[in-house]
Amino acid sequence: QVQLVESGGGLVQPGGSLRLSCVSSRSIYSFSSMRWYRQAPGNQREFVAGITAGGDARYSDSVKGRFTISKDTRNTVYLQMNSLKPDDTAVYYCNAYLSAGYESWGQGTQVTVSS
Repeated sequence: QVQLVESGGGLVQPGGSLRLSCVSSRSIYSFSSMRWYRQAPGNQREFVAGITAGGDARYSDSVKGRFTISKDTRNTVYLQMNSLKPDDTAVYYCNAYLSAGYESWGQGTQVTVSS
């Protein structure tokens, strides 16, 4: 069972930036993809961004052009978030995906965008 630990959340003003990190207890290259999801109060968890083992990235339409997912050579995935909006307020979760039914989640980190 892999352990995922997110960090980097916090309170930021609209237009500001944050960088989230997700540290995995084992190599992220053992997974098909690493993903970020988020869940706002009263909403379902939604996909934000993902990156495959080969480095292909994709984004939800709501964050495209503002967020960037990246990874290091071992066990950390990042989510750089720029031009943050109040609608980006949510708990952000890291996900390690191997195949259908085989995935792990972190505990989440809170991001609040407010003036």
